[in-house]
Amino acid sequence: MTEPGTGAPGVLVAVGEAEIAPLIRTIESEIIPRLLLAHKGAASLAAETGVLGELPTREHIAEFAGLVLVQDATAASRYIEAMVDQGFLLETLYLHLLAPAARHIGELWSQDLCDFVEVTMALGRIQHVIREFSPSFRETRESAPAEARRILLAPAPGEQHAMGLMMLREFFLRADWEVVGGPSTSSEEVAVQLASQWFDVIGISVGSECRLNGLASWLAALRRVSHNPSVRIMLGGPELTANPQLAGLLGADATASDARTAVLEAEILAPQRANPQ
Repeated sequence: MTEPGTGAPGVLVAVGEAEIAPLIRTIESEIIPRLLLAHKGAASLAAETGVLGELPTREHIAEFAGLVLVQDATAASRYIEAMVDQGFLLETLYLHLLAPAARHIGELWSQDLCDFVEVTMALGRIQHVIREFSPSFRETRESAPAEARRILLAPAPGEQHAMGLMMLREFFLRADWEVVGGPSTSSEEVAVQLASQWFDVIGISVGSECRLNGLASWLAALRRVSHNPSVRIMLGGPELTANPQLAGLLGADATASDARTAVLEAEILAPQRANPQ
């Protein structure tokens, strides 16, 4: 078993922010949906540490990134198991190890230290980790309660963010939401689902600036067809990370800083399940 903190297969690479920022934001959006709160102040590191326990170090991040680049998914899972055994919270590892490791891989890619196939394989191994630890992360909850609030998750038209929406799904399921949709849900399917079923919130992931074109009109159309006339919309993506005010301008109700905060914000937007009858 690979033990965290003992040797690092990779070294964090210092590169110019302007050079790698677009690549890093793209990779990052594949891991954790960049949902931002337009009206939320950033939480302090001290407060965050109090909630999530000890945070992984830069050495942990570099080591895990190197591991998923060169070894199989089983080795990556064992690494996470070792960190959990050491007292790290699984939620902390989801938020503060997997995404930073992906950013590190993006830096290596920008330096031509790994190729596209290696990056794709590494992200696939991270996705395997999320699937494998899903039962533990959800704390063995088998189904949503009857009164569960419902969220529809989907990428913006033309987008595909498998791992980001996958992780967001895990956080909402653990919070006893009923979750429908995901990275493969098309814009046409979103409209059909909204028209035929009750949803309290819609979560849309936007991965690139070009996908912003026409997004406001699409969101307005979704509100018009929604079975719930008061449905709330949350938007996220790298462009929203850089420009949080875009959420309101595009017609969304909110954004959030990460998957955990997205759940909290959604529960503010939909404080109790309205009667869908």
